[in-house]
Amino acid sequence: VQLQACGGGEAPPGGSLRLSCVFSGLDLGTYAIGWFRQAPGKEREGVSCIGRRDSWTHYAAPVEGRFIILKADSNRIYLQMYDLKPEDPAVYYCAADAQCGPISSTTPAPGYWGQGTLVTVSS
Repeated sequence: VQLQACGGGEAPPGGSLRLSCVFSGLDLGTYAIGWFRQAPGKEREGVSCIGRRDSWTHYAAPVEGRFIILKADSNRIYLQMYDLKPEDPAVYYCAADAQCGPISSTTPAPGYWGQGTLVTVSS
């Protein structure tokens, strides 16, 4: 299993970014996939997740209404981020697990995740 996130960068407050995750070795019929983030000195924080077979979509409260998780095809998902706020900067990771729980929660760790991409918010 491999997951690779990209698309991070710097945006102004209120700006937008779109992160991409390209993955292989995963069947979205049997895996949930999503995003978590980790800021320096802080715990891992779940951001968003799509359940197995698109069964449901979850957003963490701090990003609900501003971020959208999208499944592009069988090997790529996006995280479209709007209205970026000062609390959003972090390294964002794409992750997969049998359930959304480990992706959306602090513990346990998800079964798979890849190299993250850094998002900064600065005017």
